[in-house]
Amino acid sequence: MPSSTMQMFAFILALLGVLSATVATLLPNWKVSADVGSNIMTAISQMQGLWMDCTWYSTGVFSCSLKYSVLALPAYLQTARTTMVLSCMMATMGLCLAALGLKCTRWGGSYRSKGHTAISAGACFIIAGILCLVPASWFTNEVITTFMDSKVPKSSKYEPGAAVYVAFVSAGFLLAAGVIFCLSCPGRRGGPLDSGSSHPDKPKKQKLRQEQPTRDEQKQQHCEQQSQTEPPEREQSHREKLHQEKLQADDRQQEKSVPDRVILEKDKQYQSPSRTRIQDPKAVYSLHDYV
Repeated sequence: MPSSTMQMFAFILALLGVLSATVATLLPNWKVSADVGSNIMTAISQMQGLWMDCTWYSTGVFSCSLKYSVLALPAYLQTARTTMVLSCMMATMGLCLAALGLKCTRWGGSYRSKGHTAISAGACFIIAGILCLVPASWFTNEVITTFMDSKVPKSSKYEPGAAVYVAFVSAGFLLAAGVIFCLSCPGRRGGPLDSGSSHPDKPKKQKLRQEQPTRDEQKQQHCEQQSQTEPPEREQSHREKLHQEKLQADDRQQEKSVPDRVILEKDKQYQSPSRTRIQDPKAVYSLHDYV
């Protein structure tokens, strides 16, 4: 599966393909008059496109005339018009889908849905590239066939113009971008993916979280197995040590409690009603006696 950088590269190729296909559709120089022979004419060059015919005169005047009649056009020119418009539309729709199917974007749904969207965008780009390649090839074939025909006068011969080469380049861009996006098919995975996660790294984190409790359970089982495999002599010695420690702690508590008992008994004897407490003689005298 291609990385996000490859998808960005494919998106840039598709964008260039859409722009170049649009420019090629609008350019009037699909075929240009060939400079054959020594005839001196007023017009320097003539150009014919899908929508208009233009003429460049030696005086610097540039005039164009639109082709209003569609039925009067030859079949290859009618096909080129239709397919180029469809190619631009399909490529534009592919760009919208590709923006949703990119891995680096936060919209477009879950990991799997983004993969399916990227595949749809790739299919649109491939169809747009084929629709752009067919009219360019057919138009070039017609121009070359007419140029090689000896019955056609030299003043009426044309050669492929710059718009045809732009159409070929745009078709290559769109086909390359479509292939890269079609490789974005989501691979087979062990568990179901979260339909609400939009970031591609979230399924990995969820898998790690699911694996952590299983690892803790494995550790507990391992400790239980070790405790079961220990020999009985070690268990007995361990129990005896614990019992001795408890006895020592009890002896220490008893030793600490002996002086406390003695003090309590003395206090009881002192506070007995049969015996009166000896008062301090200084406390009998008042401040006036001292003065």
